[in-house]
Order: sequence, then C-alpha cells, then structure tokens
Amino acid sequence: MGRSARSAAAVGLVAALALAGCSGQSLENGGDEASGGQVSLKINFWGDMGLDKLKAKYEAEHTNVKIVLNSGEYNAQHEDLQKKLVAGSGAPDISAVDEGFIVQFRSQADQFVNLLDKGASSYESKYLGWKWQASQSADGKQIGLGTDVGGLAMCYRTDLFKAAGLPTDRESVSKLWPTWDAFIETGKKYTAATGKKFVDSGTNLFNPVLAQQPVGFYDPQEALRMEGGPKVAFDVSMKAIEAGISANLASFQPNWDQGFKKDQFAALACPAWMLGHIQDTAPDQKGKWDIANIPGGGGNWGGSWWTIPKQGKNVDEAYKFVEWLVQPEQQIEVFKTVGNLPSQPALYKDPAVLDYKKEFFTNAPTGQIFAATAENLKPQYLGKKNGPTRVAVENVITRVQQGGLTPEAAWAEAVKEADKASKA
Repeated sequence: MGRSARSAAAVGLVAALALAGCSGQSLENGGDEASGGQVSLKINFWGDMGLDKLKAKYEAEHTNVKIVLNSGEYNAQHEDLQKKLVAGSGAPDISAVDEGFIVQFRSQADQFVNLLDKGASSYESKYLGWKWQASQSADGKQIGLGTDVGGLAMCYRTDLFKAAGLPTDRESVSKLWPTWDAFIETGKKYTAATGKKFVDSGTNLFNPVLAQQPVGFYDPQEALRMEGGPKVAFDVSMKAIEAGISANLASFQPNWDQGFKKDQFAALACPAWMLGHIQDTAPDQKGKWDIANIPGGGGNWGGSWWTIPKQGKNVDEAYKFVEWLVQPEQQIEVFKTVGNLPSQPALYKDPAVLDYKKEFFTNAPTGQIFAATAENLKPQYLGKKNGPTRVAVENVITRVQQGGLTPEAAWAEAVKEADKASKA
C-alpha cells in the first residue's frame, strides 16, 4: 500500500517486500563472498513486488547467494521490524519500508546501514527529490533506496459496469466522477441496477482521499491534525458505507481476495502497486479490468524503500543486491510484471515505460497514466507515528463496516484512537 495497494490496505497495496532466508546469519560455510562461502539474504516485504523473476536472475548471476522471499501482511511486517530493532537481533538482511512508516524508521537511523557509506550518494540525482529526502534522517544518514511511488488512479470492471448500464471506456468513466461525491452517486446507481456493492472497502476510500489532502495525520512539527485531511477522508468513507455501496471487506485479508474472485465489487482505488495484486488475485479476469482517473485528482498512496538493518551479518552482500534492484533494467522489469512505478523520473521517459500497455487491464497505457500522476505529485509530510495512527483509524472504519460502531459515533472514536496511537 505501497499500499503495491500496497498490502495496502492495500495496498494495496501498495502494496511490503521481504526476501527472507535464515535469521540474517550466513550459512555454515561463512558469509564472505571472497571465501567462496554461501550467503543467505533474507528479505521482508508485503504483497507482490515483482521479486520472483529477479530472485532467479540474481541467483543465476551470483551463485554463492541464496535469496529467500518473505512476503507478509503489510502492518505486521513493519511491526515485526520495529520489534527486532528493539530486541537487537532477528531483523532481515533487507527490509522494505513503506511511506507510512519511513519517518518512524529514519528517526532510528542508527539501527540501519547508512547507505551513503556504501556509495549511494551517486543515486541522489536519479530520484524524485522528495523520494530521496523522505528516507534521510535529520543528521543526513540515508537509510533506504526508493523502490516505487504510488500515484493514484481508479480500477474498474468493464463487464460489471456494462451490466449496470454504465459506460465502460476509460474516458467516459473518468467523467462520471470528477469528485468523490460524484463517485458515491455513481456507486448508488450501480448498486441500484445490480443489487451488488460498488467498492471493496471504506478504508480503501479513506486512504486515497487522505493522500489528496494538503496535510495528513501530522504536520511537520509532529502535531496530530485530525480535523483537517483525516476528517475529510473519514467523512467520504462513512458516506460510502451509509450509502450501501461498500462491500465492507477488510483489505489484504482472505475475504477481500475472495471479493475480487466473486465479483463482490466493481471499482477500487488503484495506486500503481495495486495492479499486481489484482492480476495475482484474479488471473481469470484478464481483459475485464480497466483504469480511469481518480476522483479529486492526484495524490500518492504508498511507495517503498529498501533498507538494510545494521544487525545483519551480510551487509555488503545485502547492499549489492539492493543496488542491483534499483538499476533501470530491474525497475522496468518490476513495472512490467506487477505495475510498480519506479521513483526515478528518467524512466518515465523511457519507451519501455512510457509506451507500455497492460494487456490484463484492457491494454491501458499504464506507463502514461502513472508517469503523469508521479510527475505531478505533491507528497504530504508523514509523521513518525503515521503508520500506527493510520492502523488505528482503519480499525475504527472496520468496526463500522462490521456493525460494531455507528457512523455517528465513529469520528469521536477515531479521534480517540488516533490520539492514543500518537502517544504510544
């Protein structure tokens, strides 16, 4: 989520990546390449970051390295990393960290390898400026190299739209919802015509709407700002739930995946990383999905960095692999495989990206769609407690969806839980 959606809520999504092997220690023959020993690199992440093909390619080129991929649940992966850093052992050799948690971890930069010590400064000019800065600590340590950005669009099922009497081409669909209120009204029409729900989840409306606001949960002084962007986003999610258009499925859980397969919703917010989740979850729906503009325009939801915890035993080998992953050839391969859009803007002009059309999504020009969103991004400041605060508010939305809390009482509960998370 991101959340490549990005076990987003993804996110989505977006949604983390983990290459997991052993406990981060080298195998019995030793971890030094010069000694000819076998090295195991453990990588933690979430969702599908396009690593399967890359793992095989890298291992073929580096026969002394074994990469084990450990894809887990989005929030759990970040929580586990924090626990391992506190414990002082057990962290993976490489860990993906999402935008919602990067400030939290960069404030613990002494727990990570400063990639500038490995020569990463040569990559600064290749990245979107804000992407590079987001993983840099206050004292100038660089804890990560960016993977992707999560520019926003809206994915929809053309066959289900047709059955509801709605237009199906992406230009006409985009015109249905210039605003989120218009999107909800479209959802009402769909539900009235079909008897089915329109969107997957209230949380997957909350997150993209929040991403479009000037200020998110926290301002740059780390003050919680619930009455601004979070209130706008929360109100949209409550409107959708009360309108009866949400399938009320918890993102990145088994029921959510079943919702894709059983046609339980027809539209969902789509940061670039969500494309991979859709095609992995519902491969039989090839050619039934397309991509339209997101209501409200713009926003970034998700996007990650590769970090190397200091406690690993194979730091040099881990950096070699991370450096290899962020090269254009690998970044383009990931984009084509799962849709994750690189955070190096020169690649947006590469024909391999710009001219690429995704067959699964009715040949949508995903390179053009997401490159345009990325170049116009105005990212929010995400505070140190952004990740836990988002989880706390999402949990309140989920309680509403499950009938355990009324929409009228939900906002006060969300404020209370967010405040608790901000002070934990």
